[in-house]
Amino acid sequence: MQEYQPIKEGKVREVYDNGDSLIMVATDRISAFDHILQNKITDKGAILTQMSKFWFEYTKDVVMNHMISVDASDMPEFFRQERFNGNSMMCKKLKMLPIECIVRGYITGSGWASYQENGTVCKITLPEGLRESDKLPEPIYTPSTKAELGDHDENISFEESVEILEKIYPEKGAQYAKKIKEYTIALYKKCAEYALKKGIIIADTKFEFGLDEDGNIVLGDEMLTPDSSRFWPLEGYQPGQGQPSFDKQYVRDWLKANPDSDYLLPEDVVQKTINKYKEAYALLTGEEFTR
Repeated sequence: MQEYQPIKEGKVREVYDNGDSLIMVATDRISAFDHILQNKITDKGAILTQMSKFWFEYTKDVVMNHMISVDASDMPEFFRQERFNGNSMMCKKLKMLPIECIVRGYITGSGWASYQENGTVCKITLPEGLRESDKLPEPIYTPSTKAELGDHDENISFEESVEILEKIYPEKGAQYAKKIKEYTIALYKKCAEYALKKGIIIADTKFEFGLDEDGNIVLGDEMLTPDSSRFWPLEGYQPGQGQPSFDKQYVRDWLKANPDSDYLLPEDVVQKTINKYKEAYALLTGEEFTR
């Protein structure tokens, strides 16, 4: 059996080269505040992979995506081991665009902090009188640069995203910037509307796009998982305050309250986080999570 080594390791994911495709593995590692925590969150990688698969299939009429298969029998023998079961996705190779495509439908987090300061989010002026967690009149697109591991992503304006892409793709950058903005808003609107019917508010999320060998824009990376999005339960949604969530917020809140934790979570926080991920998966897909 041929052994494979990751060609790229992120905070929570590993990428393997499979010749004309890539195999992306979502591990059970969890990161917060740019640190990898000491705990593993059991099944997290598989839940994220299966959730991305669900959304990729749901939105393939909006934009092409990079998913080929999540079935281990389509992959080399090495990936049929237990540790790759359910958490591996074979994908098309793309030339990734260096822009994180962030879309916000509700005002929260750093956006809320910025709005309180000067009425704007990422230099976009918003209506007066918004409360924390309010739904925005229309979703806003707030791109950022993709930072290297350990660095922070930097918020940029749409115009700056055009400049960045024009430098790499002269005479095509503006077109790419416009297209990924359009796709980002269209994907968010379609999925947020669906999720709402299932009892989940998608407050914000991020997408990443790349180019295939024919120059088409293709959706890559992960899609609408609790790691790349803020999911709130619709039940009990109350603007004017922070909301409980299905994502890593629970972990972040505990770490903030326990600054001397050395990024080691107690078992009950780990278990509650696993349960939140599973609950979100079941609500969105209509199926209980199984590996």
